[in-house]
Amino acid sequence: MTLKAKICGVSSPEAVTAALEGGAGWLGFVFFPASPRNIAVEAAARLAQPVRNRAKVVALLVDPTDAHVDAVVRGLAPDLFQLHGSESPSRTREIAARAGVGIIKALPVAEASDLAAARGYEGLVEHLMFDAKPAKDAALPGGVGRAFDWSLMAGQRFARPWFLAGGLDPWNVVEAAQVSGAPLVDVSSGVERGRGLKDPALITAFLDAVRRA
Repeated sequence: MTLKAKICGVSSPEAVTAALEGGAGWLGFVFFPASPRNIAVEAAARLAQPVRNRAKVVALLVDPTDAHVDAVVRGLAPDLFQLHGSESPSRTREIAARAGVGIIKALPVAEASDLAAARGYEGLVEHLMFDAKPAKDAALPGGVGRAFDWSLMAGQRFARPWFLAGGLDPWNVVEAAQVSGAPLVDVSSGVERGRGLKDPALITAFLDAVRRA
């Protein structure tokens, strides 16, 4: 199986170009004020123009209100929503119906028992995402460079294709995919030169590594 990648938290034309030229399958735009990658819907819409028909446009939201969902759909028209908060299966279903797009549901993982939560979402989403569980006092639900034990995913089977996320970078993504068996990978802080500042060279290096995996 060919490994595929999502670049999350893009906020500049240079990052978009590097992601597309490197063959990323998904580009994520973050709509969460606490994140250093937060972007205005209007700015994301401009950046997403060259992405259409080349990769999937993903809108990342955290426990969004209906009004926030509507605003992002209206302003960006994403292909997918990535829900990165504590959205329940029922709320996930509501958002999917309201937005009329597929869902990537991110789930925090620290130990094997955390994987059981995925079963409640499998029939509702297009993709699952397994990310490192943040510290209890963390301000962000992801994108902080934390990794979890990749071997927890080995041999796991889900009804939907799933992303491995959390602490990935150009130097460890091949090992992470091999250990976990992930068909898809997601990176954000691992291709940044500073908080929220995507480095085109690191994006290129990451996607080169993904192609070699």
